[in-house]
Amino acid sequence: MSRPRSDGGMGVATGGPSLANGILANGDSGHRTCESDFRGLDRPGVAGAAAAPLPPPPPPPSPSTLPAGIRRAPDEERRRLRRCVEAATKGFAIGAGLKGGLALFSVLVRLKSRRSLRPSARKAGVFTNEEAVVLALKETLRYGLFLGTFAGAYVSVDEVIAAFGGHRRTAGWRSLIAGLIAGPSMLLTGPNTQHTSLAIYILMRAAVLASRCGIKSERFGGLCRPLTWLHGDIFLMCLSSSQILSAYILKQDSLPSSYKSFLNKHGGKDAVILQGVKEIASSIPFSNLDKIEKYYKSISVDVKLDPNMKVPCSIVHGNQSCSRHFITFLFQEYGRAIPVYLPVYLVPALIVHRQGLLKRPYTILGKSLLGTARSSLFLSVYCASAWAWTCLLFRILKRCNIPMVAIGTFPTGLALLIEKKTRRIEISLYCLARAIESFFTCLADAGLLPQASKFKRADVAVFSLATAIIMHCYAQEREVFRSKYLNVLDWVFGVPLSPDNEHVKKS
Repeated sequence: MSRPRSDGGMGVATGGPSLANGILANGDSGHRTCESDFRGLDRPGVAGAAAAPLPPPPPPPSPSTLPAGIRRAPDEERRRLRRCVEAATKGFAIGAGLKGGLALFSVLVRLKSRRSLRPSARKAGVFTNEEAVVLALKETLRYGLFLGTFAGAYVSVDEVIAAFGGHRRTAGWRSLIAGLIAGPSMLLTGPNTQHTSLAIYILMRAAVLASRCGIKSERFGGLCRPLTWLHGDIFLMCLSSSQILSAYILKQDSLPSSYKSFLNKHGGKDAVILQGVKEIASSIPFSNLDKIEKYYKSISVDVKLDPNMKVPCSIVHGNQSCSRHFITFLFQEYGRAIPVYLPVYLVPALIVHRQGLLKRPYTILGKSLLGTARSSLFLSVYCASAWAWTCLLFRILKRCNIPMVAIGTFPTGLALLIEKKTRRIEISLYCLARAIESFFTCLADAGLLPQASKFKRADVAVFSLATAIIMHCYAQEREVFRSKYLNVLDWVFGVPLSPDNEHVKKS
């Protein structure tokens, strides 16, 4: 056990190796000198000197003279606390900003229309303008709390594990555990709100990152090579479109309510028209031809439908030809698509490029507007071509059934070629997540998945698994992320500490 450091000890520690070396060099003589000094205290002439008052204690050492380990502890604690608070605040800002921006544009479009609701519409579950505003505020707050809690929980767990286990020893698994623990923050969006599509989408994103890591691996590189196909994203989009658009016509209950509303809006067809197409594809007798005729009469189109028709073209577009309907629908849908993509481009520009926006506003805003126009064109062509491809196939084969609906909607995914390459994989994975959810819902409704109902919050489990993979890749395989995503993650979570230096501080 070391002896407490005295004033002389401080002198050796701070004042010099020369004094210590001199004592060690004197060897026994130095020892004898110390003994003679202590023996002198026993002599009567020296007793009075020993009883004299001691000099005052030295002042406390300044922080600059403290050992590095002691001086660093309060700074590390403050850094950890600051990182947690900043991550939670920034996560809340992103969640509330994105959801609030989308909700704001939706409310503005709704208020601009100024359509009064009929009592029948109220019974159907349509919200008033005041209810829509309140709902938008609640959703904005919930998503802000969700992402804020996720970011704060991840950083907190990451820092706690690093503090107790060390950055170097826990670097290989710390972010995996932190992402897994932070995943259940999804429950803050609503305890009874299912987010299966979101969870599957995040899982798809995690699979892409894992596959990029696998491509670099010598062991798994061969297995992951098909994922590098040039137009694999287009194929996934076509495959997803076949399931989504078929469900839109034949089984809308298999789609989430929000996504079903999105499709009903941009599909551009009334419910009675979809019901007529469903009945002819399912080979069941028509039950609402008179309602379809009344609908067309309400928009000043006089059409007489044949109960013995083989193809539903007259149901879909009345007296218009298929080609004319495609062009007309394209322009109408473009007007509906712009309010969808405007916040998608402008809100991230305000958050991610907030500093550059002051230096070069015209460049950043110009790119945002160009991206809005391009993505709006994609959605317009996608929706218009969905009806065009099915009409073409029905007219060529002179019949309509469920397999033909699935086949006819498959090439609709080719519209994704309009988007730039960097956005194609995002859109295709998003639609693939919706398609997978719809597909398994159809299987469960058909009784082919009887155990599916037992997993009440499988979306939370899937989301937690996905975020564990993503955050592990973020900490250990940062090169698999695109720079723009990496910049956002670094801004929210802070640049991960290097395992090679446990005391690196975020500047």
